[in-house]
Amino acid sequence: MIYLDNAATTNPKPESDRRAVANTLTRFSVNSGRGSYDTAVDAAEMVYSVRTKLAAFFGETSAERVIFTPNCTTSINVVLKGLLKRGDHCIVSSLEHNAVMRPLHTLMKTSGIRYDMAEVNLDDDQTVARFEQFIRPETRLIVCTHASNVLGIRLPIENIGRLCRERGILFAVDAAQSAGVLPIHVENMHIDYLCVAPHKGLYAPMGTGLLIARQGLNTLIEGGTGTMSYCLEQPDDPPERYESGTQNLPGIAGIGAGLDFVMGKIPERIHTHEINLIITLYQALSKIPGIRLYAPCPEARHFAPVLSFNIGDTDSSETGAALNRAGFAVRTGLHCSPGAHRIMGTLRQGAVRVSPSAFTSREEIEQFVRAVRKIAKA
Repeated sequence: MIYLDNAATTNPKPESDRRAVANTLTRFSVNSGRGSYDTAVDAAEMVYSVRTKLAAFFGETSAERVIFTPNCTTSINVVLKGLLKRGDHCIVSSLEHNAVMRPLHTLMKTSGIRYDMAEVNLDDDQTVARFEQFIRPETRLIVCTHASNVLGIRLPIENIGRLCRERGILFAVDAAQSAGVLPIHVENMHIDYLCVAPHKGLYAPMGTGLLIARQGLNTLIEGGTGTMSYCLEQPDDPPERYESGTQNLPGIAGIGAGLDFVMGKIPERIHTHEINLIITLYQALSKIPGIRLYAPCPEARHFAPVLSFNIGDTDSSETGAALNRAGFAVRTGLHCSPGAHRIMGTLRQGAVRVSPSAFTSREEIEQFVRAVRKIAKA
C-alpha cells in the first residue's frame, strides 16, 4: 500500500519515534510530576525538555505556555470555549475545519456569541481586507486555519496577526496542516493561541495535541495537577492550569522524537520536497481527460502540500475505492471541511485528496498518476 493520506496523520512514523514511545512505556511508566522518587522526577524532566524544544521551535519564549492536549481539536475547543462569552464576536475564514466551526456553532446556540466568515483567495491583501471589514467593537477573536486541509491554500497569518495586534483583537491559528512544514513564529506572527496536531507534520504518535497559549483562558477541565493540592481552586499558572490528570508520557516522548526528526530533515526542505511532489502530480493530472482540479497549480508561497481532485462526476468514494484496489491510500469525502467544498462545488461529490510526506517518493507519485489514468480511462 502506498500511503498518500498524510494530511490525516503521517505514516510511517520515524523509527526514532517508535523507539521513544517504547522506551517511555518501559522506563517512564509513572505519573509525571506526582512523585518525588527518581523515576517520576526523570519523567517530569523529560516532559519539560520536550516543552522547551517545542517552545523554541515555534518562537515561544516560555516553555510553560506549551500545553499538551489529546489532539488539535481539543486545543481549539479549549481556546474557543475558554475565551468567548455572551456578546462576543469572532471572525473565521471560509476554509475552516469543523474543529473550529462546530464549537462556534455550539457557542452561538448556548452562549449567544456571533461570528462572521471572511472569504479567502490567493491575494493576501484582499484576504486581510475581508477579515478587516468584519471587525466591530465586540470582536474578541480572529481564528483561522494556516492552510486548508482540502485545497492547500495558505492564509497570510502574519498579516492577519498584525491586523489583530493593531486592532486589539486576540488571534488563534489552527496549524493542523502546517506545523512542521510551514514556518511558524508565534511572537513575530502575533499569534496568541497556536493549535497543533503533532501527529501530522511533527510525525508524533496519534492521540497527541498541542496548544501554545500566550494569553489566559478559562478552564474546560479541572482536577489533579500535582501542585497546590491543598486548594480546591484550579492553579492559575500554565501549564498545570490546563493539564489536569495523568499525562500521555509515551505520546509526549513521541512528540519530542518527531520534532527531532523534523529538525534533522529541516522543515524548509520537507516543504520543498512535498510541494514539488504536489506540483508534479498537478501537472500530470491536468493532462488526463476528465480530471477536475479545483485550484491553480500550487506553488510554495501560497500552498501547503495538499491536492484535491475528481474524475468527472464520479463520486469521490468510488474513485477512492478504485485507488484502494490499485494499492493507494487516499482520503475521500468532505474532509470535515464543508466550507471548502461549498467553494469548490463538491458538497455532494466530495473530492479525492492526496497529501505526501517526507517519506513519499517521486516514483510513488508517478505510480499514482498511472493508476488514476487507468481508472479515468475505464
